[in-house]
Amino acid sequence: MKLVIITGLSGAGKSQAMKSMEDLGFYCVDNLPPALIPKFAELCVHTQGEIEKIALVIDIRGGRFFDDLFESLSVLKHQGYDYEILFLEASDPVLIKRYKETRRMHPLSPRGRIIEGINEERNKLSELKKNAKYIVDTSNLTAAQLKEEIKKIYMDGGISQNITIFIQSFGFKKGILLDADLVFDVRFLPNPHYIEELRPFTGNDKQVRDYVMKWPESIQFVEKLKDLIDFLIPYYIKEGKSQLVIGIGCTGGKHRSVTIANILYETLKEKGHRVIINHRDSVIVRE
Repeated sequence: MKLVIITGLSGAGKSQAMKSMEDLGFYCVDNLPPALIPKFAELCVHTQGEIEKIALVIDIRGGRFFDDLFESLSVLKHQGYDYEILFLEASDPVLIKRYKETRRMHPLSPRGRIIEGINEERNKLSELKKNAKYIVDTSNLTAAQLKEEIKKIYMDGGISQNITIFIQSFGFKKGILLDADLVFDVRFLPNPHYIEELRPFTGNDKQVRDYVMKWPESIQFVEKLKDLIDFLIPYYIKEGKSQLVIGIGCTGGKHRSVTIANILYETLKEKGHRVIINHRDSVIVRE
């Protein structure tokens, strides 16, 4: 029997994660009082194989019952039931924005400031996070991308490196990325914008990619970039980061940055990393 405890910060996407688990054949229960977990696991075992995959959403909505969680997990282990924890989190600005958009109150600060509730919740969940097998930061994830992450973990067998890498191309003239951990400026590369027949296309098109990558400096830069990212990722994982945001910028964000971002995405994907790509400024309307 596979038992997954879904937990994490309020507003981080636990409900969406549960829906994704249901799609993968998990029997899901939301907000089960933690004291009932061992008994519930026992009941599922007695179904003689009818229920083999279980996902339980447990969080601070349980109020005083939430304090029973660690004792219940200890009992679960003692009874011989294995479990793993999936922890969802997001940055403070993103969580605040989500609360304001839905006009919900934070469970730990119904009459106070949202950030106060978030800070208190982070403290209460810190020990759970330390014991989590998978940590997913949903700050930059759409609902569809979160579903894909859940699928990668629980249908494709999971990924040992517990970090999600976001690659985002952008144009400096429209503003630098505010949430990037690493930003690489590729404006030194030859610019397809000045080639009239290439201007209407983007780095997603073969002719632009071929042009950008035909130069020795482009090839050398990509190789050095790959080496640097390979060197850094293990240290970010060791530090405990659950997400790494890499920005690739050129002037307009349509040609060079898109090309280099795509190549880096393909390389990291081939190496088995959880990686998501987005091109912020590459939408072109062609007549």
